[in-house]
Amino acid sequence: MLKIICALGFLAWSFGASLSYAQPVTVAVASNLKPAFEEIYKGFRQTHPQSKIVRIVYGSSGNLASQMKQGAPYDLFISADESYPLKLAEAGLTRDRGVVYAAGHLALITNSAAGFVLNSDPESIKALLRGSKKIAIANPDLAPYGRSSVQYLQAMKLWGELQERLIFAENISIAAVYVSTGAVKVGITALSLAKSSELSSTIQYIALPDDLYAPIRQRMVLKRDPAPTAVTLYEYLQGPVAKRILVHNGYSIPQQD
Repeated sequence: MLKIICALGFLAWSFGASLSYAQPVTVAVASNLKPAFEEIYKGFRQTHPQSKIVRIVYGSSGNLASQMKQGAPYDLFISADESYPLKLAEAGLTRDRGVVYAAGHLALITNSAAGFVLNSDPESIKALLRGSKKIAIANPDLAPYGRSSVQYLQAMKLWGELQERLIFAENISIAAVYVSTGAVKVGITALSLAKSSELSSTIQYIALPDDLYAPIRQRMVLKRDPAPTAVTLYEYLQGPVAKRILVHNGYSIPQQD
């Protein structure tokens, strides 16, 4: 009888372990990070070949945070700001308050075929924006880069004049695609996206001054009981290889609090 009980116990443990192993590791990533994260994850797989395959979900930070609140099984949430991860931490949904892994920057982009000449002179930028029928930015209610874009337009004294011409994209990547495809000729996006090879043949860009919008400090957090692979990836993102890739893609690395 004891042997039967032990055997049943072993089977139950094995079944539970199999279920645990079968659970996918899912990482939610803010859209601005897509080019850099793809490069980082490729290196992670090469140096951690035994780790489980990660399912990556890209989107606006607001949508991803909302999905996590509603029970989406995101082991790691890599946000485009600090507020969404910290709200999840306050709600008790994360292991801790996480870390700031990068600081983002804004870029003005135009469709290459539109024939605009870009330069960093503020008056030239104002003239370009004032002459644009439509301007693509990310939805400020969902995307931190959208909020920063609004701050930039306000600092340039253009918000009241231009807000009716703004085309709100669900996330910052879609705002860039609008300009890349020519659906909109001008937009404000993440510098990391503007620098990406995917857009290099279809857009031109200039970085916008950092002092005209609040710092875009990007934080990541682990869920309360993360998969081991997610923890390893979280630590890898704080390492020297990931940091070099982030800087190469237009981010800066802020000092930790």
